[in-house]
Amino acid sequence: MASWSEKMLQLLRRMNNFHLPGSSLESCLRFEVAGEQVGWIPPKIASVLGRFPTVFRPYGSAITLCSSLDTFESRSVAVDDVVQELRREATFRCLIGWRNEQYAVMPRYCDPPFMYMERAATSLFGVKRYGVHINGYTRDSSGNLNMWLARRSLTKQTYPGRLDNMAAGGLAAGCSVRHTMVKECEEEACIPPGLAQQALPVGTVSYTYEDDEGVFPECQFVFDLELPLNFQPQIGDGEVQAFYYYPIEKVKDLLVSEEFKPNCAMVVLDFLIRHAIIEPDSEPYYHEFVAGLHRSL
Repeated sequence: MASWSEKMLQLLRRMNNFHLPGSSLESCLRFEVAGEQVGWIPPKIASVLGRFPTVFRPYGSAITLCSSLDTFESRSVAVDDVVQELRREATFRCLIGWRNEQYAVMPRYCDPPFMYMERAATSLFGVKRYGVHINGYTRDSSGNLNMWLARRSLTKQTYPGRLDNMAAGGLAAGCSVRHTMVKECEEEACIPPGLAQQALPVGTVSYTYEDDEGVFPECQFVFDLELPLNFQPQIGDGEVQAFYYYPIEKVKDLLVSEEFKPNCAMVVLDFLIRHAIIEPDSEPYYHEFVAGLHRSL
């Protein structure tokens, strides 16, 4: 039977499988806008986009937008029209989970966006997706750490019923990271804004995986929120069905179970490393863990 360390290493490899031998990386086409790469398009998706020559055109080993689409609005509208048609045709399974939530499309987070795109369609184009995750934890007088975990609602489109961070959500276009953090804390866990504002930004977790719905380059902005010992999060908008309060060692054990949403397990692994629950002298895969949590997108 695989050890805890081996199971965690396997999870990190799955979440970075786009970088592994045998992935579609070599056959993907670059998705370029205004001469800059913003994503990866798998061949089976590229062939479908060929039906829309007034929007997409091949350019060597890339697919780019037609030169007439030279403004933020024209790009956003034209691509959305295509995606809406593919949704009506039920061509791709990912579009069944339509979110009505716009994500910004840009080469790097610091760049101005070239366009907006429906969240459900982003994996078809392999564009970067950003999110915000909050570790809610306590530390008692003896220094012992406990962590609040959420169990996702059974109605969630992805990973229903799995364990999750205390609060988390995608970074919608036009929203700041801190605003999103406070909003998710309040909506999902009924944490008052004044308390949520005490959360500290502690870095990012990034990875790229692929599955039959496309390519997922994702970066999560991570916050740690130390909560009062007597505070208990409450179910808010219905995206969570329950909260659990566990000693940090139990949380560690749960990370490699099938119960945890994989990218949320990565966020907690990062917490365990930063709080020295996992140390390099006792964890043989320490370096592999750190590298797997921070892959370049």
